[in-house]
Amino acid sequence: MGDNVRWPKEMRSNPNRRNPDHWCEFHNDHGHKTVDCRFLQSEFDHLLKQGYLTELFSEKGKQAYMKNRQEPSKPPSPKRTVNVISGGEDINGVTYTAANKISKVTITQEKRVRHVLEEDNITFDDVDADGVLSPHNDALVISLIVHDTNVKRVLMDPSSSVNNILLRVLREMQAENKLIPKAHTLFGFDNSSVVMKGEVTLTTFTKGVVKDTKFQVVDMEMAYNMILGRPWIYVMGVVPSILHQVIKFPSPWGICQIRGDQHTSRSINSVANSSTKKEEK
Repeated sequence: MGDNVRWPKEMRSNPNRRNPDHWCEFHNDHGHKTVDCRFLQSEFDHLLKQGYLTELFSEKGKQAYMKNRQEPSKPPSPKRTVNVISGGEDINGVTYTAANKISKVTITQEKRVRHVLEEDNITFDDVDADGVLSPHNDALVISLIVHDTNVKRVLMDPSSSVNNILLRVLREMQAENKLIPKAHTLFGFDNSSVVMKGEVTLTTFTKGVVKDTKFQVVDMEMAYNMILGRPWIYVMGVVPSILHQVIKFPSPWGICQIRGDQHTSRSINSVANSSTKKEEK
């Protein structure tokens, strides 16, 4: 295929820590098997979309591929961006997730809640850690298009039993009219509590996957604009890896991923630590 192929860069992981019995012909290096190479799988999909390699299919397989081939729907162009809320010097979120102490996660997806082939697995390896500043214990923070707004500083928190959004962010979205008043109390790990203002259902757009998502609306100050907890993580089939600073999830187009914003996560920690030191003085 020559220059039509996007050849991978050299592996950045420590050669002494790789499996010497596994050889990747695509990387021309040891560490993992060719059949397990994520870069090769991604490049194969890319070449197929460019119209290459279809001659490898049987005529029946080619017809099935062309019939099933579809592109993910594009999210709406965001009308606004929510960056940082004011007054967010303290991390007063309902919950806060520490870094997972794992090096590899392999999860086979349940067929009843997945749209991908049953052979597809969600895995994390050294390739996923490329560009990640290590060692770290940073939270997993992403950006996401919600409603018609590009929302930054979204915390992925598997320990939270609810999805949370700040009332101030809802107002910036100009979606306060969607709020359904309800006065429930939410509790954090430190037994602190906050009375929520109500619930709101907003649409999340994630790599072509569109989901109507229920959020608990709270009127408080915290460093994150939004917290995505177990309800969203489960319905999306998301597998987060804080170690690798990435989330992965199944879609009709295969396994998709969103990289975390590690620099934003570190800036939040830096502000929080400075605030804590001031209080101690």
